[in-house]
Amino acid sequence: MSDFATRLLDWFERHGRKDLPWQRNNDPYCIWVSEIMLQQTQVQTVIPYYQEFMASFPTVTALADAPQDEVLRHWSGLGYYARARNLHHAAGIVRDEHGGAFPNDIDELVALPGIGRSTAAAVLSLAHGQRHPILDGNVKRVLARHEAIGGWPGKTAVSAALWETAERNTPETATAAYTQAIMDLGATLCTRSNPACERCPVNEDCQAFAAGTVADYPGRKPKKEKPLRQTTMLIANNDSSVYLERRPEAGIWGGLWSLPELGERSVEDWCAERLDIAVTDTEAWQMLRHSFSHYDLDIQPILVRVDAPLSKVADGDTATWHRLDELPPGGIAAPVKKLIDQLKKSSNVTHN
Repeated sequence: MSDFATRLLDWFERHGRKDLPWQRNNDPYCIWVSEIMLQQTQVQTVIPYYQEFMASFPTVTALADAPQDEVLRHWSGLGYYARARNLHHAAGIVRDEHGGAFPNDIDELVALPGIGRSTAAAVLSLAHGQRHPILDGNVKRVLARHEAIGGWPGKTAVSAALWETAERNTPETATAAYTQAIMDLGATLCTRSNPACERCPVNEDCQAFAAGTVADYPGRKPKKEKPLRQTTMLIANNDSSVYLERRPEAGIWGGLWSLPELGERSVEDWCAERLDIAVTDTEAWQMLRHSFSHYDLDIQPILVRVDAPLSKVADGDTATWHRLDELPPGGIAAPVKKLIDQLKKSSNVTHN
C-alpha cells in the first residue's frame, strides 16, 4: 500500500464521515442513488432528498415500477433532471435484464444509462470492496493539487494523467475505506476555495501546497460568455387551478411539468387556441432569471385569470389543470415552482 493511501486511511479512521444515510448498509442500489444525487450537488442538500426518495422507492424494482412523473416529482429542486430520467431508465434495465439484482461487474454497470466509469467504480468499491480507481470532482481536485497536474481535467491528456494517478494510489486492500476517504478529503479539507491545507494528511508531499499554488489546481475550464435567452411563460389561473403542460422528453427540463411557453404567439392567440377563451385582462409579473450551466434564461411571466367555465379540458397526459392545493402531477423545475408558489400567495391558497 502506498504511503499516500496509508496516511489517507489513518486520517479517515479518525475524521472521516461514517454516518451519512447511504452508509448504513452496503446495498449497491442505495449507494448508486446517492452517487447520482451527489453529482454536482452538496451532501447537505442531498440528504433530505435521498431520505424521501428511498422511503418511496426502497428497492431498484420499486423505482423501476414507479411512473416517471413520480420519480421526477421526488427530484424536483435537485436540478440536472437527466440524472433522474437515467436513474429510472437504468432501474428498468436492472429489473428486466438482470432479474432485479444490481450488476457487480464494472462493464455491465457502465453500460447502464447515466453511469460513467467513476460512478460505477465508486458503487462497486463501496458496496463490494472491489478495487477500482474513482475520479469524481473531489478526487480530481485532490490529485491535481497533490501531483501538480495542471490544465482543465476535461482535456484528454489531463484526464489521462489524473486516471493514472488515481490507479497508482488506489490500494489493493481496504478499497472501500480508501474510496470514501479520498472523496471525504476533497469534500471537507481539499475544498475548491479556502482549503484547510494545514490539516491535510497528505500535505507534506503535496506539490501545490509546497509551491503555494493550491488555488491554481485543478485548471479551470476555458471560460465562454454565457448567452442570454428569453421566454414568456403563461400563468393561466382558473379559480384555484393553474394550467400545466408536460415538456418533451428531450431538451431542457425533459419530462417535467411546466407553465406553457408562448413562443412567437400572442397571449390572445395562445388562449384562443389552447383554452378556447378570449382574453380580457393580463398582468405581467417581474422578470425571473434562471441560470443554467451553459446559458442564462430570462422568464417573463404573464398572468391570465380565467373566470369563465373551461370549454377545453386538458387530457391529463400532456396537459392538466393542476389544483394549487394538491401535490404537483410530477417533477417541476425550480423557476416554475417559484412562479406557482407566487400564484398560491396571490390566490391565498395553502397546500394540504
